[in-house]
Amino acid sequence: MENVCIELENVEVSFLDRLVLDIPRLAVYQFDRIGIVGKNGTGKSTLLKLMGGKIKPEKGSIKHFMNFAYFDQLITPEKTEVDYDLKGKLSLPDTEIENFSGGEQTRLKLAQIFSNYHEGLLIDEPTTHLDAEGIQFFIEELTYYYGALIIVSHDRYLLDNLVTKIWEVEGGIVTEYTGNYSEYVAQKELQKRQHQEQHDKYVKEKSRLMKAAEAKMKKAEKITQANGHISKKEAKAKANKMFMTKSKDTSQKAVQRAAKAIEQRVEQLEAVEAPKEEEVIRFHQSGALQLHNKFPIMADQLMLKAGEKTLLDKSSFQFPLGKTIAITGKNGSGKTTLLRHILQRGDGITISPKAVIGIYEQMDYQFTKDETVLEFMKDRSDYDESKIRSVLHSMSFTGNDLKKNVCNLSGGEAIRIVLCQLFLGRYNILVLDEPTNFLDVFCIEALERFLKGYEGTVLFVSHDQTFVERVADCVYVIEEQKLVLRS
Repeated sequence: MENVCIELENVEVSFLDRLVLDIPRLAVYQFDRIGIVGKNGTGKSTLLKLMGGKIKPEKGSIKHFMNFAYFDQLITPEKTEVDYDLKGKLSLPDTEIENFSGGEQTRLKLAQIFSNYHEGLLIDEPTTHLDAEGIQFFIEELTYYYGALIIVSHDRYLLDNLVTKIWEVEGGIVTEYTGNYSEYVAQKELQKRQHQEQHDKYVKEKSRLMKAAEAKMKKAEKITQANGHISKKEAKAKANKMFMTKSKDTSQKAVQRAAKAIEQRVEQLEAVEAPKEEEVIRFHQSGALQLHNKFPIMADQLMLKAGEKTLLDKSSFQFPLGKTIAITGKNGSGKTTLLRHILQRGDGITISPKAVIGIYEQMDYQFTKDETVLEFMKDRSDYDESKIRSVLHSMSFTGNDLKKNVCNLSGGEAIRIVLCQLFLGRYNILVLDEPTNFLDVFCIEALERFLKGYEGTVLFVSHDQTFVERVADCVYVIEEQKLVLRS
């Protein structure tokens, strides 16, 4: 039997007046490969920090039986020795750490962890700034790793390739599922189908009992009417009039009691609510915003440079109307620079004169006006309030979240409201630079549904392979200083 590496017992963690984690018992075994998933703010990183000894629980105990290394996406790396081969494989620059880009800092921290063997690894969002090549390197390094691996990640491709267990964090509870992310989704779908079957069974049984009760009550009414319609002549003809009347009254009451008993059975039925259906939300455009150019964004012999470095050399392309277009490529190949050049309508770029472009960039969003989340959205959209609420709900803005002041939103909340505003806003082209970064898996899947229901043209950059495969109508890659349509 595998040895226990970490054991959590009767652990509780609260934030303000909210119970974040409530764990009766949870264990990590010697060769576990665990992916932690859940909505933003549910406690995924808190759970990892507990296991890494970065924070202490208010109640309960956490026992460590092995040495674990801890990777935190948000911490700037320190300058330490790195394996020479890894430095080359990860293309780490020979410069001061403060000059490193976000992706290079992530690569350095990974190189530092992989330079030494650790019995266990606790890794928090390792792929946020990595390109596809960096993600593949990460997967390959850990595919044959001999130790306990626990990863918090929103990258479904990574989770499918590396983990054999999923820990779902929801409502303070951690639920374990066997298998990778796709197998976890299949299990959740099975649970949903079983839930639907139980709901259908409940509705059918309730309907049957209600009809039976209604039939009994009608029978009781007929007995009452029969008693009322006996004529005096008929009554005299009956030798035992008193007995017959009493008998009918007794029969009527018995039927009424039977009806009441059935109604009580209906009340005692355990109600099963219907499972929530995640529907595609349609974003219909007004006639004034509709474009008629077959290719609203085009480039002819485009030259694009970053300082002295040539990114694109005489590259030509036409982005088709109404399509979702992905731009991929290695870190530093020029993806974000190309987006900015298009937005600036730079040399070599032709954009439809009726284009109204909504932009999402990787940055810290600042709100200056005091208004609630709902007010912010209503002021910037022509959709009705029910549609706005539906979109916000898909991006995890529920209940009192709608009353939050936008100036007090967290970074993750700000990203989600900006994305909502783009799809509900007065635009016909959306340009999105790494929109899935810092979103949890559930919000990424909501974003996928948004894109399926959006009628305009979308141009986006992403390293999330699963996201690209699910939403892109056409995929371009920057390679050898050209923008090439990938077949």
